[in-house]
Amino acid sequence: MKDKVIFDLINKEAHRQKTNIELIASENFTSEAVRQACGSILTNKYAEGYPGRRYYGGCEFVDQIEQIAIDRCKEIFNVGYANIQSHSGSNANLGVYLALLKPGDKLMGMSLSSGGHLTHGHKVSLTGQWFVPVPYDVHPETCELDYEAIYEKAIQEKPRIIIAGGSAYPRIIDFAKFREIADACRAYLMVDMAHFSGLVAGGVHPSPVPYADVVTSTTHKTLRGPRSGIIITNNEDISKKIDQAIMPGLQGGPLMHIIAGKAIAFGEILTPDFKNYAKQIVDNAAAFATRLLSHGFQLITGGTDTHLILIDVRNFVENGKVAEQRLAACGITCNVNSIPFDKMSPMNPSGIRVGTPAMTTRGYKEADFEKLADTMAKILKT
Repeated sequence: MKDKVIFDLINKEAHRQKTNIELIASENFTSEAVRQACGSILTNKYAEGYPGRRYYGGCEFVDQIEQIAIDRCKEIFNVGYANIQSHSGSNANLGVYLALLKPGDKLMGMSLSSGGHLTHGHKVSLTGQWFVPVPYDVHPETCELDYEAIYEKAIQEKPRIIIAGGSAYPRIIDFAKFREIADACRAYLMVDMAHFSGLVAGGVHPSPVPYADVVTSTTHKTLRGPRSGIIITNNEDISKKIDQAIMPGLQGGPLMHIIAGKAIAFGEILTPDFKNYAKQIVDNAAAFATRLLSHGFQLITGGTDTHLILIDVRNFVENGKVAEQRLAACGITCNVNSIPFDKMSPMNPSGIRVGTPAMTTRGYKEADFEKLADTMAKILKT
């Protein structure tokens, strides 16, 4: 029996996605093949454990699917180990903490206001309640990472783990410097590359793998797969701890339909077309930022090296919420976002965050994003 109410709403959401201009930096459009796998009968199958080591029978086919996903993920990022069972990027981060930390250990990550993520030690997150958060901020003038200040804080606080990466930081991170900082205070270095992992996969962004002890990511965003997570490393001791942390430590049965979607997305990433796509994301973001600047938009750090742009909108409108609503009324979807050292509330912050992955998937090129910047200027200057 078809649930008309729910399917009507799904159809409305499908129409919204097809007709709106999608600028949310953490969203993308998966291929039909990925969606078919995620909606397949694999959702019926329990498969606790790992390929060849399950606690359920009837896993001969899902074992093969998961192993393909693992092998493709390892090939993409040139690593010896990949755990692809995490239900999300947040769960992947929690899996690393469970594997490497004990309650009360110090966890050092970028503050939420500077562009970090809740799971990097924010007080409202489990990570800020079970561990002792040691947040670091960007430079108050440039809004870019201040590696000297991070080094000094790490030496003083001696965290057990240092996290590089964030959800609203538009510049390339110097992983080699973070490695030096971690070594100086004998900390693990974890890189959360959830936002830029697709750029790494496409060869247009430096890889953190040679420098990090362990790397986490989502599989949507710039990777253009289903919403889920992964953990990768070249450290054999850490890999064993990660396997134990994810299952049975943190999760039960993996979502085999989502893992199948990941396997397909990873296969797409291994094609030459994806490298062209990743390059276009970055080219589009650069063109978008340049045109926004020409209209007087205030861009945090003055631009971007990646797929995302963080904008202080207060020279046009009262706050980010007003900007988001005005743009939404014209069919442009973005999200409100705090800017570094923001004095306004997280619900009504000073900024918005925009990104190029989704519309690049739709075929947008530099000229399209330049026109979009023109349109946004008209909307917000009115």
